Amino acid sequence: MRYYLKYLKGDPVIWMIVILLMSFSLVTVYSFVPVLVKIEGGTPFYYLAKHLVYVVLGFVSMFTLHRMNAKYIYQISKFAYYLAIGLLLFTMFFGINVNGADRWIRIPFIGLTFQSSDFAKLALLMYLSQLLVKKEKYFDDWKEGVLPVLAPIVVICLLILKDNLSTAVMLFMLSFILLFIGRFPWKKLAVIFTSVAILGLLLVTVHKAFPDLNLLSRYDTWEARFERKYLQGPASVEFDISNAQANNAKLAIYNGSVTGQGVGDGKLKGYIPEAYADFYFASFIEEFGSISAFFLMFLYMVLLLRIIRVALKTDVLFESYICLAIGIHLLLQTSINMLVCTGLLPVTGQNMPFLAMGGSALIMACISIGIVQSIAKKNNKLTATVTSFDLNEDEGKN
Repeated sequence: MRYYLKYLKGDPVIWMIVILLMSFSLVTVYSFVPVLVKIEGGTPFYYLAKHLVYVVLGFVSMFTLHRMNAKYIYQISKFAYYLAIGLLLFTMFFGINVNGADRWIRIPFIGLTFQSSDFAKLALLMYLSQLLVKKEKYFDDWKEGVLPVLAPIVVICLLILKDNLSTAVMLFMLSFILLFIGRFPWKKLAVIFTSVAILGLLLVTVHKAFPDLNLLSRYDTWEARFERKYLQGPASVEFDISNAQANNAKLAIYNGSVTGQGVGDGKLKGYIPEAYADFYFASFIEEFGSISAFFLMFLYMVLLLRIIRVALKTDVLFESYICLAIGIHLLLQTSINMLVCTGLLPVTGQNMPFLAMGGSALIMACISIGIVQSIAKKNNKLTATVTSFDLNEDEGKN
């Protein structure tokens, strides 16, 4: 392993965790796709091969990006943001429908699909990190500092909101956390939060008053999920067929117990429509047990701590912000998947980073780690240079 790690610069612990998770995903995807075979046809080998393509693309993207000079990440942030807006608008009018939502773009010639919101999340975090550096001295001025920082968040979240509420809410929360980390005035944060809440209520009111406008095309789905989770009594939830996937996920966790049923021996994964993605954690516990689940949570926590370590070592404020944003985003997405599977949150579309069946989410997670490793590589070079200088200085004194 050491021989190969010499080609991978940056933080070795991050490399080992990400490679371990991506390698393990090949086993679990092959095990968790029987329900997809029943619904869409094909064979487990077909979906495994498709996932392997995404794993390879993700690793190549991560490796290529981590070799790039970290200063270019700052320079391309604004371009990435405007590209994200273009992709979201294109998806809105020309995207393909999957599971009742127009979130995907089909890539010509190769037949693979790409979810534009996955790119938009990272693009917004990069651009927001840049703005927090550029506008820092104007934070007390609404026109010069607050509105220019707030506008990109509102634009991206509104474009995502129509077909993906959970991603829009998560991205807004993440942006809010990043603003707090960037020492945004707390009074202005309170005003922004209140304004967004009022805007959300206004959108819902207009949608209900004029349903023909179809402002929120998936509002009925969101409302039904919320009612099933929080407003109906326990008895009605148990026998609600439309809530079967959430109930089966909890049964899968119970069935997994401490040690699990064994690889490929899970029974309830065949009755959970998104066992390989949105309900990955439940399928994982059924086959590998709660002990393995605690180890998985430990790996994600170590990954977050190592990313925070990279953020604290750099002397460039933008790099600190983007590393912290990436680390929090990965942990937040992981936590949402776990909370949905255990029944603590309504059903959403957030999967497990590096583990769920591949697609744009896997590739963008790899690109995120590539950015972190590019910054970590630069930090290591600076440390090595300083150490070398100190040693030479000591030798000169002797």
